[in-house]
Amino acid sequence: FISIQAFPALLDLPQDLEVSGVSCGSRHTAVVTRGGELYTWGWGKYGQLGHGDSASSDQPRRVEHLVAEGLRAEEVVCGPWTTYVRVLE
Repeated sequence: FISIQAFPALLDLPQDLEVSGVSCGSRHTAVVTRGGELYTWGWGKYGQLGHGDSASSDQPRRVEHLVAEGLRAEEVVCGPWTTYVRVLE
């Protein structure tokens, strides 16, 4: 079950993270941090959260694939069921 939040809500991200960008799809959200990490949450049925599965999540989760590949997220844009990320190697 994923809750639908129709109004702005505070995020529970680790305290030392500074968000530099955010994008919302129709049912998911993504943020890029100043440190180049990508966090996503929401509906994940089509893999749009980037966690290698189709699981949904109410809590922001770091996209570990980018970290494992040594990629730094610079910008994120969410579509209805997609997420596009500009990265630096």
